[in-house]
Amino acid sequence: MTSKGYKFNCVMLIDDNELDNFINTNMMQSCNFAENIYVHTGGKSALELLHNFNRNPKLPSVFLPQVILLDINMPLMDGFQFLDELNRLPKDFLKDIKIVMLTTSTNPQDLERAKDYDMVIKFTNKPISEKVLTSI
Repeated sequence: MTSKGYKFNCVMLIDDNELDNFINTNMMQSCNFAENIYVHTGGKSALELLHNFNRNPKLPSVFLPQVILLDINMPLMDGFQFLDELNRLPKDFLKDIKIVMLTTSTNPQDLERAKDYDMVIKFTNKPISEKVLTSI
C-alpha cells in the first residue's frame, strides 16, 4: 500500500472504448486501487508517454505506472502489438511494470498468446471487477 492508502501510486489504462474507460476508472477509484490513473484510448500515445519516462530518468518513479491494464482489441495498434513495442524498451526500465490484459474476447488463442509475455500477470474480462483489482 502507498502512504495514502492506495494499492499503487500509478496505473495506466489503455482501451479504445470510452465507456469501458469510464467504468474501469470509476472501479479503480472506488477501490483505492491507484492514486494516479493515466487513461489512453490507444497504444501509440501510451507508448509515447512511456518512452518519455524512459528518456528522462530524473522523473520520480512514482509517476511510472506499476500496472498497465491493456485492452486486446483496439484499432491501429492492438494489445499484442503494444506489448511487442513495449518490450523494445530497456529491461531495467520495464522491470517493475506488470500488465493485465482486458478483453471481451472468448478466443482461447488470446489467452495462450498472452502467456508468451513475461510482463502479463493476468488475463481478465471487461469491465474490471473489484475482485480482480484485489487480486492484482
